[in-house]
Amino acid sequence: MKQLTILLLLIITFSCQQEKEHVDSIVINANVYTVNDAFNKAEAFAIKDGKFVEVGTSIAIKKRFLSDTIIDANGQTIVPGFIDAHCHFLGLGLDQLSVDLIGSESFPEVVKRVIRFQNKKNQDFILGNGWDQNDWDIKEFPDNKLLNKLFPETPIVLFRIDGHAILCNQAALDLGNVTINSKVEGGEVVIKDGQLTGILVDNAEFLVLDYWPKPSRKQKAEALLQAQKMCFDLGLTTVDDAGLDRDEIEIIDSLQKTGDLNMRVYAMVSASKEHLDYYLNKGIIKTDRLNVRSFKFYADGALGSRGAMLRQPYSDKHNHLGLLLTDLKTFDEAAKRIANSEYQMNTHAIGDSANHSVLQTYNKVLNNKPNRRWRVEHAQVVSPEDFKLYKNVMPSIQPTHATSDMYWAEDRLGSERVKGAYAYKQLLKAYGKVALGTDFPVEHVSPFYTFYAAVARQDLKQYPKDGYQMENALSREETLKGMTIWAAYSNFEEKEKGSIEAGKFADFIVLDKDIMTVNQNEIPNIKVEQTFVNGEKQ
Repeated sequence: MKQLTILLLLIITFSCQQEKEHVDSIVINANVYTVNDAFNKAEAFAIKDGKFVEVGTSIAIKKRFLSDTIIDANGQTIVPGFIDAHCHFLGLGLDQLSVDLIGSESFPEVVKRVIRFQNKKNQDFILGNGWDQNDWDIKEFPDNKLLNKLFPETPIVLFRIDGHAILCNQAALDLGNVTINSKVEGGEVVIKDGQLTGILVDNAEFLVLDYWPKPSRKQKAEALLQAQKMCFDLGLTTVDDAGLDRDEIEIIDSLQKTGDLNMRVYAMVSASKEHLDYYLNKGIIKTDRLNVRSFKFYADGALGSRGAMLRQPYSDKHNHLGLLLTDLKTFDEAAKRIANSEYQMNTHAIGDSANHSVLQTYNKVLNNKPNRRWRVEHAQVVSPEDFKLYKNVMPSIQPTHATSDMYWAEDRLGSERVKGAYAYKQLLKAYGKVALGTDFPVEHVSPFYTFYAAVARQDLKQYPKDGYQMENALSREETLKGMTIWAAYSNFEEKEKGSIEAGKFADFIVLDKDIMTVNQNEIPNIKVEQTFVNGEKQ
């Protein structure tokens, strides 16, 4: 009888185990923000073949599934992998090969960094990134006199933080035969006292950059892998690279196919006639890790360099309206072509004039074409009457721009016009969703800085005390959605990522603090304990 009882117990135990589904891994005892439609929380989930199989309580998941890999989260917070809806992924990697000028507090400090870099690297061409005259005591564009003296033969190009202005020494200007008589549509060669200063704004940059040596394929591949490590460490699992050439997209594809690049990339193709012809003819390119279905255009420049196109003159520069980077005829014709395809159109628009023009064109060509999800990248300064034009146009915004620019934005725009700047809540109300990004390396890579800037509207020094234009702050739930499911939606990928739900890619991150409840001043310091893509730890 005793033996029969044991046998029956073994049969029952075996039968129960047979009923359980074997999966690749199980996560239990977690504080999971699923970011599903109901914004539900959960404790556990099961993963198989790189996707979530089921999400629920630890008891329910353990009852239904078996796995050789069980991860006990010990109460730690888990959220979907972050999606940066607007960044320069390749650019971040390439920046590691140049002089880091971010945070420089004066032009003499910029020069010292260039000297230190060259003493160490001894390069034939020197590239630098990240200076911002708005952070200096003398808030004016520098000139190239000192660089000319120190580096008479080595070409130097130093990018302003937003990439919309460069400082070139004479050796660099000579590459493109730039003179005081050089003119370019959509750009400015800055002259002072009848002399070249070395500053080239927006399209004028190409007078020199067209002659600058291009990074090799090997350098680009190495740059992508460096950028991937930086992004995985900070919890990013998808990046929207805002402006890639065909060869760069093909390098990304090849690295993904060999398994070296696991980062998912939503590629915005740099707008050119050649690219339009090629990709519109080829159609959408979609794999699990690469999505090529959008074009990146530039309507205007940046506010910091006074290249943003305004409807009325700059408050701090008489009779200056900014720069239109793509003429309206070319832009309208391209919009019509793209509207007749499945491709998305994503346009950089900073000033209120640029936003107005882009919105007018979008709404005209998208008439009777809902859900095209065409995006305005930045949507930085919007006239009060133009917010309604965002009803069928998705805002793609970068919260840290507000906290970086707040010190001088009112100087550029005046006290009334600045009310429509960095108006993230108004944009959310207009469209119903916002896609959030950083614009790195223009801003720091960290998505936690993005989250903090959106919610607290403060910089890392917790300035201003009560937040900047707090009527346009986002809630934590809205912010997390903007960095996950809404960003996925902006990429037409909401059915495969952006939330922790059955059937979606198992992209998630483990945090050391609860981002939804921790004191908001602690948000920038949150650490990513683990990053998973396809259920695999990166």
